[in-house]
Amino acid sequence: MFKEKINPKSLPKHISIIMDGNGRWAKQKGFLRAFGHEEGTKAVRDVVEGSAEIGIENLTLYAFSTENWNRPKLEVDTLMRLLVTSLKKEIKTLLKNDIKLNAIGNLHTLPKKAQKELNEVIEKTKNNKRMILTLALSYGSREELIHAVKDISQKVKNEELSLDAIDESIINQHLYTQNLPDVDLLIRTSGEQRISNFLLWQIAYAELYFSTILWPDFRRENLYEAIYNYQTRERRFGKTSEQIS
Repeated sequence: MFKEKINPKSLPKHISIIMDGNGRWAKQKGFLRAFGHEEGTKAVRDVVEGSAEIGIENLTLYAFSTENWNRPKLEVDTLMRLLVTSLKKEIKTLLKNDIKLNAIGNLHTLPKKAQKELNEVIEKTKNNKRMILTLALSYGSREELIHAVKDISQKVKNEELSLDAIDESIINQHLYTQNLPDVDLLIRTSGEQRISNFLLWQIAYAELYFSTILWPDFRRENLYEAIYNYQTRERRFGKTSEQIS
């Protein structure tokens, strides 16, 4: 069991997960892709509860990308329906585990019903303290960076901000994740080894962990294995081993 091997004093402060493999999982079993997405919600519940259980403070899940809008309409409609039903169903889990829901992305592009349900759950959980669960919805990192550049440029134009004042902290303040720490551990399931336009700025020094497990089969023990693996690595942030030690 990897849970017992984890050092609770050196947990990653922010874990992000690219939940990949729902469609392939369903195809392997002879089902429609939609069934894979439905099964994937079970993995979400277990990983969220498992994260809170061991003391993870921030968990961000890549739920729907800006590019996902290009998928077949039936699949997109299914994902949006699942978003609404899952939020309704999981509100009890979030409240029971003292988890605050957050969302990032181009949220106004979501269907009105999804926006309404999302805002209601965010409001109901806003005072929870144990962990922040962030859903990246209609999210694309390049789009996020473009928005940040435009906002900063407008402030410079309006003389609200000087060019010399622009640094990493200023850019952080204009990102969707302005209230979250940088990502320490990025996990991607299904064996694919790419970032897929996810939190490009925020993962600058993240440890990357690629699992061959398809998302519907991913559980908290797999998460704990990833965290244990993270804790065996030396994080140097550009320094030498000697400087770290």
